[in-house]
Amino acid sequence: MTDVLLTVGTRKGLFLGRRRAGRWEFDGPHFNAQAVYAVAIDGRGPVPRLLVAGDSTHWGPSVFHSDDLGKTWTEPARPAVKFPEDTGASLERVWQLHPAGPAAPGVVWAGTEPAALFRSEDGGESFELVRPLWEHPTRERWEPGGGGEAVHTVVTDPADPELVTVAVSAAGVFRSRDGGAGWSPSNKGVSAVFLPDPQPEFGQCVHKIAQDAGDPARLYLQNHWGVYRSDDAGGTWTDIGGGLPSDFGFTVAAHPHRPGTAYVFPLNADSDRVPAGRRCRVFRTSDAGGSWEALTAGLPAGDHYGTVLRDALCTDDADPAGVYFGNRNGELYASADDGDSWHLLASHLPDVLCVRAAMIGQ
Repeated sequence: MTDVLLTVGTRKGLFLGRRRAGRWEFDGPHFNAQAVYAVAIDGRGPVPRLLVAGDSTHWGPSVFHSDDLGKTWTEPARPAVKFPEDTGASLERVWQLHPAGPAAPGVVWAGTEPAALFRSEDGGESFELVRPLWEHPTRERWEPGGGGEAVHTVVTDPADPELVTVAVSAAGVFRSRDGGAGWSPSNKGVSAVFLPDPQPEFGQCVHKIAQDAGDPARLYLQNHWGVYRSDDAGGTWTDIGGGLPSDFGFTVAAHPHRPGTAYVFPLNADSDRVPAGRRCRVFRTSDAGGSWEALTAGLPAGDHYGTVLRDALCTDDADPAGVYFGNRNGELYASADDGDSWHLLASHLPDVLCVRAAMIGQ
């Protein structure tokens, strides 16, 4: 079987898993006692680079990188992500680290709280504030979600580095067609049931966006109530939540190779944030949201209360694909067959905040 690296960010450090010849080995925690909210595996260079957003209660948030699969870590001498003094803002947390596609080597995007986007051109060692989004004319009317006001998702077109999509909690989706120089709200069709106007231009509480494997203009969106699909890179959105036991949840992930295939983990409700029906189930669509099937083989059959957060479900780039999720119970599950069957990789971990996986050659 293909070697896979699995990164698991938790509230008390980072754990690294390595699958060799079908057997998993784990080590950690790295960044002991730090909350790790974002991890990226950048495979564009001669060796994979790991990027980690750590958050020490004593030293504050920082971005680290490793070019030897976590054996050693480097923290820049100066803060990698820092707000310019004239903004009057200070970094609370890095929520997302996203390497751009192969057409933009060296470019890494960082989403932060307060809600801002930063861009790096040196592989994530230093970042600059993307001011056009920070200074967007709608910004003064953005409202924080339950987890704060943050840019928590970044999606880029693999072939066109000028196309960038972000999700802001709780301001909705914004798109740039020119590499970040200009931004437009892109929420047409996404409901905001908690607002007086349920179809505003912006103000939706988007939880996560994933990009389809076959068409970069096809996006899947998990909203605060509602699961949606866009076929025009976020220009318009269509509700695809029918067939799910609940359309509330935090996460969505796309299959790395199969067009039209995506995964969600529904929760009961915003007021009852446990698995829908109190059953541990991943749901998969193979027809871009036309229908959904519950994936349960190997998952707990009884009452279950493990909430999966927005970055705690992912796929790797193997074929068949590995699918992984961690929950707030500290459980980590994996599938090596596109989600058809599952097994428990680890338990009693700290609260799982994010998971990322990729094939590696080292």
